[in-house]
Amino acid sequence: MPAFEWVHVQLHQQKGMISLSPPTICNSAEEGDVILVKKLDRLGRDTADMIQLIKEFDAQGVAVRFIDDGISTDGDMGQMVVTILSAVAQAERRRILERTNEGRQEAKLKGIKFGRRRTVDRNVVLTLHQKGTGATEIAHQLSIARSTVYKILEDERAS
Repeated sequence: MPAFEWVHVQLHQQKGMISLSPPTICNSAEEGDVILVKKLDRLGRDTADMIQLIKEFDAQGVAVRFIDDGISTDGDMGQMVVTILSAVAQAERRRILERTNEGRQEAKLKGIKFGRRRTVDRNVVLTLHQKGTGATEIAHQLSIARSTVYKILEDERAS
């Protein structure tokens, strides 16, 4: 027999971290409920955000259990552990961001370009336009949007 009963199951998933700003989880949680979160670093954006959420849940009598980390906000000891681990998780996220940004800077210095590659040869557009070809025909010949042709021509005039 399970240690707890599944009364309401709600999966709230978002790329990155869980966002509780839409008050779906906060409003539907009642005293005695337990919110299950996969990992500690998925509850909030930073330590302060996470502690605030846990305080709100605690005031409602709602516990939070972190499945992968094997910890819970039940009791003072649990809240202390969550606070410490969330600070560690935040430091780790900052370190990862710093490394990522350093890698980007190094790549830029090496001349590596970011973003989508240009698929339109600007010189071809300009040459066709100089020969008197209209924007619609240029777009048709190069299989690009007419607005792209206009943008290239406008950029050329501005420079």
